[in-house]
Amino acid sequence: MVVVARAPEPRFVVAPDGVRLATYESGDPEAPTVLAVHGFASSASANWYATGWARELVRSGRRVLSFDQRGHGVSGKPHDPSAYSMALLVADVQAVLDTHLADGVAYVGYSLGARVGWHTAIEAPHLVERAVLGGIPDGDPLTRFRVDAARRFIVDGTPIGDRLTEAYLDMASAIPGNDLTALVALVEGMRGGAQPDPAEPPGVPVLFATGTEDPILAASRRLAAATPRGTFFPIPRRGHFNAPTSREFRERALAFLEETG
Repeated sequence: MVVVARAPEPRFVVAPDGVRLATYESGDPEAPTVLAVHGFASSASANWYATGWARELVRSGRRVLSFDQRGHGVSGKPHDPSAYSMALLVADVQAVLDTHLADGVAYVGYSLGARVGWHTAIEAPHLVERAVLGGIPDGDPLTRFRVDAARRFIVDGTPIGDRLTEAYLDMASAIPGNDLTALVALVEGMRGGAQPDPAEPPGVPVLFATGTEDPILAASRRLAAATPRGTFFPIPRRGHFNAPTSREFRERALAFLEETG
């Protein structure tokens, strides 16, 4: 029987706009803190605990702090697109760190969590000492997502007819507890908003990592090349959705977190 690691019981933090955020803590409270932030349609448990990341980070002598981003996991799931913007997602990170009395953390994020990490490192550099940003390109990857078709599918099952939109909804539907209406609202709310800009990169050391089978690979390399203290790691034989389960990715990230300077 395969035993899948589960996240601890959540403690809730209230974001500045009132949304409840489920947070999880593992390891020695006095150890250096890693904030782990999951990707779109995932959760802290699925992205970091079930994949072994939290276990290995704790074994390396770190305190792991993670949370379900708004619209995900057991956190609040607003259906209004205005509840989802990069500014609000960054404010959520700040609220979690402030409540848990953490600053100067190492940030580990994947996909949506990586995009939030990029902006957090720029807007609140006192909170982030270094960052691992996985599965992140420049620009806006959500422009092709067909919001109207997704909403019709949720309401009455009308076929979507777009492979990218279908892929994201299939992934979201496979995770118990996901609220598709909230996730589509997130896409609508974030689309066209603040995006990673190669002309304005974070100043902290950043490890970028993207699967070799991920269509965004070249865009991720460009973002890393534009970051003065950035390095790039191609995750062997992985696409976008399965990269977090890669042992090579995890080991490279752990080595990066051991570096100084």
